[in-house]
Amino acid sequence: MEKDPYIALKYPEFRFFLSMRFFLTLAYQVQAVIIGWYVYSITQNPLSLGLIGLAEALPAIGIALYSGYIADKVDRALLLRWVLTIMFTASAALYFITLPQFAAQLATQTLVFLIYVIIFIIGLARGFYAPAAFSLMGMIIKREHYANSSTWNSSIWQTASIIGPALGGLMYGFAGLNHSFILVIIFMLLSVFCAFFIKRRPPVYVPSTNIYESLSQGLKFVFNNKIIVGALSLDLFSVFFGGAVALIPVIAHQVLNVGAQEFGFMRAAPAVGAVVTMFAMTRFSPMNKPWRNLLVAITGFGICIIGFGLSKSYYLSILFLVLEGGFDSVSVIIRSTLLQMLTPDEMRGRVSAVNSMFIGSSNEIGQFESGLTARLMGTVPAIVFGGCVTLGVVGITWLKTNTFVHKSLEELAKR
Repeated sequence: MEKDPYIALKYPEFRFFLSMRFFLTLAYQVQAVIIGWYVYSITQNPLSLGLIGLAEALPAIGIALYSGYIADKVDRALLLRWVLTIMFTASAALYFITLPQFAAQLATQTLVFLIYVIIFIIGLARGFYAPAAFSLMGMIIKREHYANSSTWNSSIWQTASIIGPALGGLMYGFAGLNHSFILVIIFMLLSVFCAFFIKRRPPVYVPSTNIYESLSQGLKFVFNNKIIVGALSLDLFSVFFGGAVALIPVIAHQVLNVGAQEFGFMRAAPAVGAVVTMFAMTRFSPMNKPWRNLLVAITGFGICIIGFGLSKSYYLSILFLVLEGGFDSVSVIIRSTLLQMLTPDEMRGRVSAVNSMFIGSSNEIGQFESGLTARLMGTVPAIVFGGCVTLGVVGITWLKTNTFVHKSLEELAKR
């Protein structure tokens, strides 16, 4: 149990960091809802939702190692400001191309293609955001408060993830697409504003003259650490195959027959469960038996995905999504705490980049997988299939778990 559950909030820079992330996540979530609903409404094709995720994930993964190298080499606060500015500009571009007077002049395929191009640019920026933000947080907070700061960081993200989808769905339903985008732009500006209150710091890493040697050091550190590899791999495959969130617009349209407002609440439901769980974890840490807790949480996650896929009731679907978010949050806390505790300052950018390749873009790649399997198998079978694969991954991991990993995690939790 944490002695002071609010200890991380006593750091002024950390409060600005949380505010920055809150507004950025709020903007991102509102934008994801309205773009997903808009694209599906004009294409009526679940694969188009998967392609949105792919358009963002491919550049984020492709640039990840290089962005980690850059984050270790340059001033991380300055890098973060530039990244947020680019994301703001991209959101403004989405606003302009979806204006009725502009969109009406384009064929549907052309309009959707332009949306994918802008999302691709957002993916590139996000590839730099993850290592910059991860590295910066580790420099703001003392090591002994990493677990508490990780919990608050995830809680703020989940809180914005509750408000964002609901707000996006309600705004889209009552005010329309373009007014919703104005809100996104305001939130992005607030995020950039908060970033300027985080002090600039010189890099703590003197890079090798050979970039490939430097990147290799980061890869070796991660893949030689069985604790990190085990946690990342388990989370990667569960999120990849169990990500049913991308298909919520299809379920809302075809199975539950609800509108944009109800869709917004469905998108918010996983985050509701997550934030309640995470605030509880500021007092009751999941790190007492981390490996057991990780396996149990992902098992619960998979069961909820299957339940959501089979549900024909709107309220039952909401319940499964809430529980799914709660189980997922346990996994997030365990993984992020381990990464902060095990990574030395001079390698934070590169390790975070590898984490982004594993986890940061698995939601988007999983979104593509969900859209593709829904096209091939049907929406409900695709969701149930993903949940079953998640349970299979947990079972294989439990059978193959190395004793060293289990004991090492238990020892780390006692520190």
